[in-house]
Amino acid sequence: MSVIEQSSSPTTNHAVDPAPWWRQAVVYQIYPRSFADANGDGLGDIPGITSKADYLQGLGIDAVWLSPFYPSELADGGYDVADYRNVDPRLGTLGDFDEMVDALHDRDIKVVVDIVPNHTSDQHAWFQEALAAGRGSAARQRYIFREGTGQDGSQPPTDWESIFGGPAWEQVADGQWYLHNFAVEQPDLNWACPEVRADFVKTLHFWSDRGVDGFRIDVAHMLTKDLTEPLPSSAELRLIPMDGQHPMVDRDDVHDVYAEWRLVFNSYDPPRTAVAEAWVDKARVPRYASPEGLGQAFNFDLLQADFDADQFENVVRENLQLARVSGSSSTWVLSNHDVTRHATRYGLPHPPREPNGLPAIKHGLEWILSGGESPELDRHSGERRARAATLFMLGLPGSSYLYQGEELGLHEVADIPDSARQDPTFFRSGGVDLGRDGCRVPLPWTESPDTAFGFGEGGSHLPQPDWFSGYAASGQDCDTGSSLSLYRRALQLRRALQTGEQLEWIDSGRADVLRFRRPNGWEVVTNFGTEPYELDRADVLVSTREVTDGTLPGESTAWLASDPV
Repeated sequence: MSVIEQSSSPTTNHAVDPAPWWRQAVVYQIYPRSFADANGDGLGDIPGITSKADYLQGLGIDAVWLSPFYPSELADGGYDVADYRNVDPRLGTLGDFDEMVDALHDRDIKVVVDIVPNHTSDQHAWFQEALAAGRGSAARQRYIFREGTGQDGSQPPTDWESIFGGPAWEQVADGQWYLHNFAVEQPDLNWACPEVRADFVKTLHFWSDRGVDGFRIDVAHMLTKDLTEPLPSSAELRLIPMDGQHPMVDRDDVHDVYAEWRLVFNSYDPPRTAVAEAWVDKARVPRYASPEGLGQAFNFDLLQADFDADQFENVVRENLQLARVSGSSSTWVLSNHDVTRHATRYGLPHPPREPNGLPAIKHGLEWILSGGESPELDRHSGERRARAATLFMLGLPGSSYLYQGEELGLHEVADIPDSARQDPTFFRSGGVDLGRDGCRVPLPWTESPDTAFGFGEGGSHLPQPDWFSGYAASGQDCDTGSSLSLYRRALQLRRALQTGEQLEWIDSGRADVLRFRRPNGWEVVTNFGTEPYELDRADVLVSTREVTDGTLPGESTAWLASDPV
């Protein structure tokens, strides 16, 4: 049996305290508007989260990460923030927020909140002031305003397109144009403006002082920009290397911002944590995750991989190496609020691909336009693979991020009427891109559709499918074979077993089976194929499918005890 050792322990000169809770944490992402509705208005809220504190404790997580709950017109699901230091009145009050933090802390659950620093809402007081103040004003210096092109300035400054589709520039009443890399309602901030930098420091202190334990930084690689004239065309922009000097993304000077933020984080005891959402070249990830910066960065590679042994092994090897370089621990993600749920991705025989070859995790899935009931989608295989991938992920060194509802085995909801959709990507693409509404449908807590499956008395802001009744938390609660019970058992075991940050690969004898050993000797075995795999021991702690006579079925994962019995 050949063994290759991997370790996420740092080998650089970064000094690392092995004790921080976040290095090995299981973090549960909550999309507040779709989690639980306490006041029955059809929109999830902060008191709704508080009402589920016992459920979250019983699940066995270490922290929750809240997607934006700030005042917002919901042009982009709350990522268009109108006030960074308040709670959307439809979701509650600051008092409700404090009660939620206390309830979670009482149950030893940390709280991480989303910070959206690249752009504000067009309803933010700053942007409204900028519109009123006019050309050359200090208010406009907080954003990126430019004169148009053409003899009368009626054409945008460049031909750039926004990430959500359509032009990246919008003209205002006095003729100037502002940059919005996302929705038109999300004007980009100017991070060369000292007032912008100072205000976000104030925001970080505001939430830290209220007991928040950490921050997730939205599009952390896009804040700073060099828009020195003349501005490049879209074609020219694509030819500029992403080496830290690109005018728009992953610039070296963005780390000056995070060095300042690190001083804020470290001024608290214990220090506040942060994790970067940074879609950048792998070699440039460690700087975001360094102790001098945000401290940790999302690793989306497993999320982009097929259910394939080679792909999973390569992802793990590469990212443990990156963790060594940064001195951080890796993060592992299979689903979140921006992508198609992994039970559905894994159920497609030929997952759709982007032009660059990556899975179409964010975009329309033609195979499930019939609402997930297309013959092309194998629901049962998708669910088996999702459980196996999750148990594999939870066995890895580093922190694991779960997305609300995945513990119930939920699939993507595809059959949302056009009239009910909310994601700006759907509208700006003319309906070509289905957008992200399908993974943001409110959760089924009970089997009754009369109360929006227990979400709330007033229905749900996105339509729920009838098949939700079979996935309700209430129906899975006492079912030892349910997806919910599997997650609870795995998280309970993980807390007891997760010691150290080392991993040893073990030769399984099969190309479609991965096997590795963790400190204390416990092992993880995942069968990515369909043929059974004969284990050389039968001391199973937990498995996604029943192990009979030492045989691990296909599309399944088992954890084995440290000492054979």
